[in-house]
Amino acid sequence: MNNYLKVIQLDVEKSLKNSYTTTLTLALTINDNGVPVNFDTISKKLLASNQNINSVQLVPHGVIKYVYPYEENKAAIGLDILNSKKHQKEAIKSIANQKMYFAGPFDLLQGGKGIVGRLPVYKNNKFWGFSAVVIRLEKLLNFFELNPTDSSKYYLQLSKKDPNTLKEIFYLKGSKNFLKSNYVSSTVTDGDWKLYLIDKHSYSYFDSQLIVISIFGFITSILFGFFTASVLEKPAKLRLLVAEQADNLLNSELKFKAFFEQAAVGMANVKKDSGIFIEMNTKFCELLGYTQEELKSKSFKDITHPEDLEKDLEYLEKLKNGLINKYSLEKRYFKKNGAIIWVKLTVSHLLKTNDEESSYISIIENISKRKIAEQKSNEYQKRIESLINTIDGIVWECSADTFNFTFVSKKVKDILGYTSEEWLSTPNFWENHIHPDDKYSVLNYCCEKTAKNSDHDFEYRIIAKNGNTIWLRDIVNVITENGKTVLLRGIMIDITKTKEIQNDLNNSFKLVTEQNKRLLNFSYIISHNLRSHTSNISSLMDLLETSESEEETKEYVQLLKRVSNALNETLENLNEVVNIQSNIGLVTENINLKQYIDNTLRILSNKIKSQEVSVVSTINEDVEVIYNPAYLESILYNLISNAIRYRHPNRKPEVSISMSTENNKKTLQISDNGIGIDLEKNGSKIFGMFKTFSNNPESRGIGLFITKNQIDAMGGKIMIESQVNIGTTFKIYIS
Repeated sequence: MNNYLKVIQLDVEKSLKNSYTTTLTLALTINDNGVPVNFDTISKKLLASNQNINSVQLVPHGVIKYVYPYEENKAAIGLDILNSKKHQKEAIKSIANQKMYFAGPFDLLQGGKGIVGRLPVYKNNKFWGFSAVVIRLEKLLNFFELNPTDSSKYYLQLSKKDPNTLKEIFYLKGSKNFLKSNYVSSTVTDGDWKLYLIDKHSYSYFDSQLIVISIFGFITSILFGFFTASVLEKPAKLRLLVAEQADNLLNSELKFKAFFEQAAVGMANVKKDSGIFIEMNTKFCELLGYTQEELKSKSFKDITHPEDLEKDLEYLEKLKNGLINKYSLEKRYFKKNGAIIWVKLTVSHLLKTNDEESSYISIIENISKRKIAEQKSNEYQKRIESLINTIDGIVWECSADTFNFTFVSKKVKDILGYTSEEWLSTPNFWENHIHPDDKYSVLNYCCEKTAKNSDHDFEYRIIAKNGNTIWLRDIVNVITENGKTVLLRGIMIDITKTKEIQNDLNNSFKLVTEQNKRLLNFSYIISHNLRSHTSNISSLMDLLETSESEEETKEYVQLLKRVSNALNETLENLNEVVNIQSNIGLVTENINLKQYIDNTLRILSNKIKSQEVSVVSTINEDVEVIYNPAYLESILYNLISNAIRYRHPNRKPEVSISMSTENNKKTLQISDNGIGIDLEKNGSKIFGMFKTFSNNPESRGIGLFITKNQIDAMGGKIMIESQVNIGTTFKIYIS
């Protein structure tokens, strides 16, 4: 029984291997772009040469896309077998084992039941999909029914476990309840099917006492029967078996020879130990320009480029030692005329009937055109990159979704100090180096513009490798495909110097504007105040001329002296303002602030004592400022004397002096609890010349004007906070 079953199993496996030749040929029709060439024409020839196959398929990425014949099988197009519960497990098993696997039987979308043999296909060492054959179940079962077994003694049964339910399903006619009968079984590994050969005359049940009594006679009879059957039946059956196997072998060899010779790629059979060519097809000879006789005297080492030989031999050693089943690589061959040809080489074992390794089968595909195209593309790419690197800006490309960069030109090193490699190897590099004050607005702006597929142009700051802040202008081009943004490309231009010039211009503009304001104010003061003085003098001179008495003349002279003194005082004040604004004789020193405050308080000690003023100073003795001594003395005197002068009549005057730091600048603060100033009404006039805000007879409206001009001349700033009947605080920011 075992011999019978072994013969049947070999028949099944050989039939399945014919299907392997079909799927391999189909796989070879797929070009470098992953598209099959002449699919219908080649499929038609393959079906004509293998009557056991009903249809063929190509299944890129697990989805059935190409079928032949089309009309009878178009219902299967679009089926995603890797995501189908019915087909998924057996398809994945084929990928995992990297070999052909026969799935099913199961219901076919095109109608009926069948099995599908799938060969996983790889292009450029990546999974492409499957090359598949479909065999309808009735054709498979017919194969077993026609198989020459002795039907008077045995019958066959075929089963398989459903991959989803794990339930064993039987497919052939005959009893399925034979597990207590006399049978033998074997497994067809390419499809996980189980073959049973069952003895029709075995008994399913024996009385336990009879078994014990008759076991010896039973064994003896079996041995005798086996011997007799062997002697009488073996010659006839052996002749029948040999004839069938010879016919099958001849048929299989003819198919292989036809496939070998007609293949659209080069094929060669190479000796395992020496690497000498045993046999090669016409296509291989055409590729290299040799005749078959010339190649049979050579080893593959003789025609391999020396720079590629080491890698080829390394893979071959792994194949020889069983570490890999096959290998593929791109290498160069020398043609007979000395020219170099690029090929894609795929090598695997060629097995004898008894699975003994005998030689290697090589498939050689000419890829010279692709390599030349790649070389030209690389050269063009280098020229483009060289041109890009001469541009005075950082040319870049990034993902529209993540803002992770895929290209940055070498100019980045000149502008930011980082190399292209540092930028590209660090995720979120650009985002992490944007200036903190600009980061939020920049990212929001980019996301908004990208979402609208809108090109954009904006400016922001980025932190260079040395810690400096660099201003960039980023001009961005949005790349779309089918209305969807896929890439961003642009150029970053260093505008730091432009920004510095712009800032200088802005500062100059502010300075000129401020000077113009001062000039207008100064001209107004001159025109108003001097005119009033000269008008008074002119009027008094007219009165003097018409004076009728000596007493009246003396009175007019006294009035004239007052007006003259007032005019002189105004001129002195105006001269002081001019000196301040023109920085005439301006000298700065390192000054101890507490000493100058104490000196000012000593000068004002009589007023402080008479008005019972409480002065609190928290200035430390070691606080120093770089300032003009005369200006500092004038500023302190004006502000502290004003605090005393404009005290509140209903409470004891208090003056506090302190020092703090705001925005990295020393800030001197002088506060009082005096009558305060209505800033809503008079805020714009606080520091104007001859502006007064109380009825105090000592008010001249010149002190704060001079104080502000002195602070401005030192590059500082003065601010005021005040509330009526609460008090006033002056803050002097020292540059």
